[in-house]
Amino acid sequence: MKLIIFDCDGTLVDSQLMICAAMQRAYDAHEIVCPPRERVLSIVGLSLREAFDTLGAGVSNFPVDGMIERYKEAFFELRHSPEHQEPLYPGAREVVLDLSARADCLLGVATGKSQRGVRAILTHHELLTCFATIKTADDAPSKPHPGMIFEAMREAGVEPQDTIMVGDTTYDMEMARAAGVHAIGVNWGYHPVAQLEQSGAHEVVSGFPELARRIDAFMVAREPA
Repeated sequence: MKLIIFDCDGTLVDSQLMICAAMQRAYDAHEIVCPPRERVLSIVGLSLREAFDTLGAGVSNFPVDGMIERYKEAFFELRHSPEHQEPLYPGAREVVLDLSARADCLLGVATGKSQRGVRAILTHHELLTCFATIKTADDAPSKPHPGMIFEAMREAGVEPQDTIMVGDTTYDMEMARAAGVHAIGVNWGYHPVAQLEQSGAHEVVSGFPELARRIDAFMVAREPA
């Protein structure tokens, strides 16, 4: 049995409009200038506390707790607003459904979102039942710590050599390498390909059809002789 773990934001769903809008509201609530979009997207994948610790580094009396609370409130409000959506990337649905129907693999999620947040978005896209294990910042230390992957493998009963981590950020690649699993980067997310490669990606793909082929190759290569 193989385990394919997906990141959520920037890998399965395009959350940048929601993230940037919620971040703007959090900063506005504290009358602090919001960082540029590129800076905001650079912390996608971290838990909220790690993200705001990073964004607030060097800023005197940066209100991390208040930022976290207002961001959560804003994200909840925006999720129920028709002009702010988190669409699946092209091809994501088909690949997830195809993989979930296979008898030789299980699917998982490892994300900086909360359990409530990731389950809400997967339910919205009618994909929640495709995943055998979902690990978040509620369950383990923030990426790039390998705890989420360790917990997912333990729950699925799968070893590192039979596990793939698919993600769009350096945090995903570093987490995968720290856990001893195969790291596949995607080029449609929030971190540049060069950074993914420097962070330990074994390979980087340019679309879900290519990702499906690479996963197939991984599965075949690890079949018993």
